[in-house]
Amino acid sequence: MLPNLYLGDFGASLMHVVPILGAALILPYLINRNDTRHRVFLFAIAIVFAIRYAWWRTTETIAPVGWTVDFLASGLLLGLELMAIVSSISAFFILMRYRDRSSDSDLNAGWWGEEPPKVALLIATYNEELEVLERTIIGSKALRHPEKEIMVLDDGRRDWLRDYCEKQGVTYIRRPDNKHAKAGNINHTLQLLWARERPPDYVAVLDADFVPHRGFLSRTLALFHDPTVGLVQTPQHFFNADPIQHNLGISRSYPDEQRFFFDDMQPSRDGWGVAFCCGTSSIMRLDALKDIGGFPTDSITEDYMITLCLQNAGWQTAYLNEPLTEGLAPEGLKEYVTQRSRWCLGMMQIARSRVGPFRKNGLRLRDRWSVIDASLYWITTFPFRVAAMVFPLLYWYGNITVVDASPADVVTYFGCFFVWNLMAINLMSRGNVVPILTDVSQLLGALPITRAAFVGLVQPRGHPFSVTAKGGDRSRIVVQWNMLAPFAILLGLTVIGLLLGLVTDRFAFNDAGEGKWVILFWTIYNMIVLTLTIIACVELPRRERHVADTPERITFKFGSEEKRMWVTSLTQNTARLRGGHFDVGTYGKIDLPGVGELPVFVLAQTADGMRVELMPDEEQRDALFMRFYTEDNTPGISVVDTWNMLGDMARRISRISRDKTAGKGAALDRKD
Repeated sequence: MLPNLYLGDFGASLMHVVPILGAALILPYLINRNDTRHRVFLFAIAIVFAIRYAWWRTTETIAPVGWTVDFLASGLLLGLELMAIVSSISAFFILMRYRDRSSDSDLNAGWWGEEPPKVALLIATYNEELEVLERTIIGSKALRHPEKEIMVLDDGRRDWLRDYCEKQGVTYIRRPDNKHAKAGNINHTLQLLWARERPPDYVAVLDADFVPHRGFLSRTLALFHDPTVGLVQTPQHFFNADPIQHNLGISRSYPDEQRFFFDDMQPSRDGWGVAFCCGTSSIMRLDALKDIGGFPTDSITEDYMITLCLQNAGWQTAYLNEPLTEGLAPEGLKEYVTQRSRWCLGMMQIARSRVGPFRKNGLRLRDRWSVIDASLYWITTFPFRVAAMVFPLLYWYGNITVVDASPADVVTYFGCFFVWNLMAINLMSRGNVVPILTDVSQLLGALPITRAAFVGLVQPRGHPFSVTAKGGDRSRIVVQWNMLAPFAILLGLTVIGLLLGLVTDRFAFNDAGEGKWVILFWTIYNMIVLTLTIIACVELPRRERHVADTPERITFKFGSEEKRMWVTSLTQNTARLRGGHFDVGTYGKIDLPGVGELPVFVLAQTADGMRVELMPDEEQRDALFMRFYTEDNTPGISVVDTWNMLGDMARRISRISRDKTAGKGAALDRKD
């Protein structure tokens, strides 16, 4: 006779999660991420779990109604969480569809016949260095499409850039003022194009640090076979690591922070017909731009707003999810946060503008929903992330229980919602959502982004355009003390609160009952997130690196002597060679495919070879640019490599003591 098995409340609650874990093992073999029916199945269940969890939170976990601190605190947290859940449900609906236009581009390649359309490629620039601009200009000249004009729009009014453009044979344009920033810069050039006897048919836009692959124009132009398409957007890929990847040491195992948006959310939005312009790496029909009077200047995020203006005028937008450009991600945390705060502020301006979701205009219902969804993301995600760090402290220091629940109920309701949600999104994104790292990326900018969201809603006008700085000296460790300080304070308060609860009865409150275990787990999770966030605030030195490099056979020539070696690392200025040694100071040549015989100088010996300095002539330098940036490949990391990511993070954490030592010298170089 089998004995009775009594699992207890917590054990019984785990049984609710077990079937979901079983599904997570089976569904990867059954689900097709491009099949709408499969996506509807996954996200419909996610919505059911979200509603179930929200109902439980509302009806069973808040403090008794009354004018008490407990009720006010638990009610405020619940309100923020419910808004975040509404935002998640909206995202689930968007993710139910997915559109891949690559086959459409294949089918309609060359639809224009004998005479290819004329394209003006606009490179808007303000203060970028020549090193940043030259690769964009050279890459643009290498585009396969024959009828193109490269136009550099200089809002910095730099004579050296004018001279460089003349040397490269590209059009240089400057205007007398900087009114309306990037949008005004482009509009000035549009006026010149419209005044021509034969204006171009299309206008492509590139940021100064984005290099087009050779097929950028031919692939995107194919989608304009549909006369109603006014804009085609392509994803942004990056040839350098963003601050989170770099500072946590996971640039070879964890994708950049925008991969989920460009690889998953934008194709899903395109499935609904609401994909939007992201500024760079886009191409527009000139007639459509003329129809709406050029780029709107109502918002500092003119790219999203131009999408709504086009849709308001009856034009369609399309998204081609192919790596057709690559650019420079913000390298510093300040630039990273500034960029996202600008996006948030601009979104709030759009929500209050003439093409806002509640204004009388020609937008479709789905266009209005698109704006509401994007606004909800900024308004809910970041304030809730701050609240999640702060509210457990109310228990440790004030005996305020903001979530009155047992661990068993948390597993039954939140656990099922969280695990299914995580499984569904990762099935669709090929495993690219890592919870703790997602929290770190959101927390880093949570305070300024939250401020930007509410300032933008209350006072949408009168905010200047903040340029995202690119390039510059990144050779030293820099501790971002002002950014780090709030997280260090929160971590300190969290650790002290936990220790007080452990060592003294005075702070070991029992009013929470079993809910104390919920607070304990929540606190430990916050400590992990805050610790990683603090580590991310220590900016490590950078060197130029091309993430698509793979070992390649070359011949090193020294006088009459030749030696076969491997190139294991290649930048614009240096290379690492494996498989032989020559004395430091030796001059030689390497026969690099696509570049030719490249003069080199041996800088240093390494364990398995040597490091050399490249000495290209002007033609070879241009060839190196094209080799690095214009080939039709995918730069960076596209999919999480879980085990290597964990190993990379462990190695980064193990280096903390060394970073601290180096950081003492960096204190003098701190940046506010």
